[in-house]
Amino acid sequence: MQKTYSNPIYPYRKSADQEAQQPVHHPVIIIGAGPCGMAAALDLAKQGQASIILDDNNTVSVGSRAICFSKRTLEIMDRYGCAQPMVEKGVTWQKGKVFFKQEKVYEFDLLPESGHKLPAFINLQQYYFEEYMVNQIAKEPLIDLRWMHKLVELDSSSEDNQLKVETEEGVYALSCDYLLVADGANSKIRTELGLESKGQVFQDRFLIADVVMKADFPTERWFWFDPEFHPNQSVLLHKQADDVWRIDFQLGWDADPEEEKQEAKIRPRIEAMLGKDVEFELEWASVYTFQCRKMDDFIHNRVIFMGDAAHQVSPFGARGANGGVQSVENLSWKLARVLKGQAPATLIESYNEERQHGAAENILNSTRATDFITPKNDISRVFRDETLRLAKHYPFARSLVNSGRLSMPCDYQHSSLITKSSALNTGFDAGIAPGFVCLDAPIRINGKDSWLLEQLGNRFVLLYNGEGIDNDELKALAAISDDLVLLDSRELEDKEGMLAERYCISGGQGYLIRPDQYVAAKFKQLNREQVNNALQRALGYQSAQENP
Repeated sequence: MQKTYSNPIYPYRKSADQEAQQPVHHPVIIIGAGPCGMAAALDLAKQGQASIILDDNNTVSVGSRAICFSKRTLEIMDRYGCAQPMVEKGVTWQKGKVFFKQEKVYEFDLLPESGHKLPAFINLQQYYFEEYMVNQIAKEPLIDLRWMHKLVELDSSSEDNQLKVETEEGVYALSCDYLLVADGANSKIRTELGLESKGQVFQDRFLIADVVMKADFPTERWFWFDPEFHPNQSVLLHKQADDVWRIDFQLGWDADPEEEKQEAKIRPRIEAMLGKDVEFELEWASVYTFQCRKMDDFIHNRVIFMGDAAHQVSPFGARGANGGVQSVENLSWKLARVLKGQAPATLIESYNEERQHGAAENILNSTRATDFITPKNDISRVFRDETLRLAKHYPFARSLVNSGRLSMPCDYQHSSLITKSSALNTGFDAGIAPGFVCLDAPIRINGKDSWLLEQLGNRFVLLYNGEGIDNDELKALAAISDDLVLLDSRELEDKEGMLAERYCISGGQGYLIRPDQYVAAKFKQLNREQVNNALQRALGYQSAQENP
């Protein structure tokens, strides 16, 4: 198989902790230098919190694995400093086509509007994604990434965590306040603690084939139901960087995984799809089975599970890595404030509350997609096929077609941290509702071109229109917290009118925005008491004003 990418080898380095007479204590230790583990360290560093990552390997992922990164994930990566190389290297796309047999049923556009810094999606091999995160971590003095340091023993209690770590130079001990676990779908730590991830295994098998070729296909997501070149099954085609194309073939439950991974078996499938005259080389292949499952509780004492270790979905819809990174972002700002004494320890429980909701939403969407793609009986297949026929001519039917509805950020509108009181925002119904993520907009600030989301995140922001607010009230708002920044929308030049269109802020109105760029509250008329109450609620203090 041809290789377009050479995995970097990161050296083992001895830590000063290995020479200590007693276990060295750290506030946060992270297990796993995959996307979620590294994202957690980068996010914590942006909040001023140090962490250590332990990984038992010495390189990034082998094989392309996750390839579709959504706009929301790119916005998160932009806070970390990783988005620019991802977009420059990745294949940007926003359009897709759905086929039934050989006919195009319809096409879609995921981001038809302008005024966003980052695209709807990029396709980029996971090994590049991880490499760019490693490069960014090397610039962060608050992150200590230790390759070839393997956790071999864990004693978890309600007070702290005691660890034994194995290296080529022997075993050493550590302790930490919080252990963040991102060791994958088959998490050894989860198993050793006697915890479960529950859900459904779908009785079907799929082949992933990454193919290197020059092709005239546009940079779009193409999905076939029951094509002539692969009858009675489905096929997905995506372009990645380096002229690598991802092709997913549905195989059926009776397929032999080991046999189907052989190039002699894969090549005829691709030739039937592309034609025998198309030259290509196979780069990587894998056979997988869909699983949708999650833990009932992501928190065990002071051990917190993230990513696939906490929740797992089928790949259609690109919800695995995207959902995992969004969970990390949800956790990190809360953990940092608990460790700094800016919030009660119970704030961390809201990670479980909000991201259980997010995981359940992702699993529901993935399950529905899988059921549509792989009908389990004749009636289901008839329904699917007739829906596809109707979709060619009738827009209502297109909403019923599910080839993997693509990852979107979930909302937290029912979270206990969100101030929803209608008394605060009646008359300010337009714009973004509490519990929803902020939208970007092109602006100029201090004479320089910028984007709204670049002004948000990492701390609380009060985005407001200061018309009619006197200086004493502004001083009172500014004095609420060192963790709250005031941003007057009148100081932002609205380059294309998108800020006004998306936020609809008039004089005296404002949004309280969390460090993860979600709206915590909105106010039809700002005053110190209401803003402070909403901030206290967002930090998990139960003394805050109760939601109605």
